[in-house]
Amino acid sequence: MKVMNKPQIKISSVGSTFKILQIKGVSGMTMPPHYSTKEAVILVEKGQALLKMPEGDHILNKGTSFIIPAGKEHTLIIQKDFKARAIMAVDSEINFI
Repeated sequence: MKVMNKPQIKISSVGSTFKILQIKGVSGMTMPPHYSTKEAVILVEKGQALLKMPEGDHILNKGTSFIIPAGKEHTLIIQKDFKARAIMAVDSEINFI
């Protein structure tokens, strides 16, 4: 059986409109292809990751932010120990492909 080596995601807070997810991972971890049912904003607090999307790759570094469109498939590859927050609608879901 293959063990997934993927970043940890947990809900850190939930309001009436938005929720905030904490994303943590170490170098070499990969979050497999997935998408969010609604738009998500990623705020990078530490490290570096490669965000692979169909139209091209994006480097996410400490202090940067990125908006991921709803329904857009993407993969996150941790390059340096990583910590970020994802802000999305309360009813948004992450679906793995």
